[in-house]
Amino acid sequence: MIYQISGKLTLVASDFVVIETGGVGYKIYVSSNTLSKIKKKEKGNVSLFIYQAVRENSLDLYGFYNNEELSFFEKLIGVSGIGPKSSLGILSLAPVETLSKAIGSGNTSYLTKISGIGKKTAERIVLELKDKLGLQKGGFEKIFKDEADVLEALLSLGYKSSEAREALKKIPDEIVGTSNRVKGALKILGNGGEN
Repeated sequence: MIYQISGKLTLVASDFVVIETGGVGYKIYVSSNTLSKIKKKEKGNVSLFIYQAVRENSLDLYGFYNNEELSFFEKLIGVSGIGPKSSLGILSLAPVETLSKAIGSGNTSYLTKISGIGKKTAERIVLELKDKLGLQKGGFEKIFKDEADVLEALLSLGYKSSEAREALKKIPDEIVGTSNRVKGALKILGNGGEN
């Protein structure tokens, strides 16, 4: 079983990378979060934690920038009806910490924002993972409602969902309150996505 691949980054595509090591190039599917982290090292050496999916007619590799993402991915694919591609889509939605908060607060609407994940599947994810992640509801509802409100505000201003989510990730934690976080996101978006 492959657990980690380190080598030269030779190709970066929209949903996968190729890492060459020992004269072999490995095609590794990655989330957009992992992709954005390793794009900074384009054509340099990178190291990814690997999940190897073996099926009757394929052998696919899924890569993660850190062990936390890999662990969350493994929990997601353990949920009935969630495959590796859907799990990557969920991990592309937001950082693991934010996804954990969504699950902890029981917020299924956040998870249904990606294609292929319906309301019932999102409810199943929340139901099955809340205990596995050791999350308690307390405190997450308010934080997560604010995040959802900021996202909705940005979408209503005409920003794409992907742009809005990227801006949300870059807002410093010390900026609190919906209106302040909207202003912070607008500032980030106005600077071309830079904080």
